[in-house]
Amino acid sequence: MPRGMGRGYRRQSFFNYRLREPYYLIDMLLLIGIIYFFIRLLLVALPYALGFIVLLIIRGFLRPNRGGVF
Repeated sequence: MPRGMGRGYRRQSFFNYRLREPYYLIDMLLLIGIIYFFIRLLLVALPYALGFIVLLIIRGFLRPNRGGVF
C-alpha cells in the first residue's frame, strides 16, 4: 500500500460521498443557479451578437476591396 493512505482508505463513489455530506443541497443549488445565469446571459447577448455579425457582413459587401468579402 502506498504511503499516506492510512488504514481507513477505501474507494467510494462520488455520489455516495456527496449524499452524506450535509452541504450537498447548497452545492447543487449554487450549480443550478450558475447554469441558469449563463443560459440567461446567452439568451440576452445572442441577438446583439447576431446583429453585429450581420452588420459586419453588410459592411464587407459594401466596402470595395480586392481580397474578398472581409
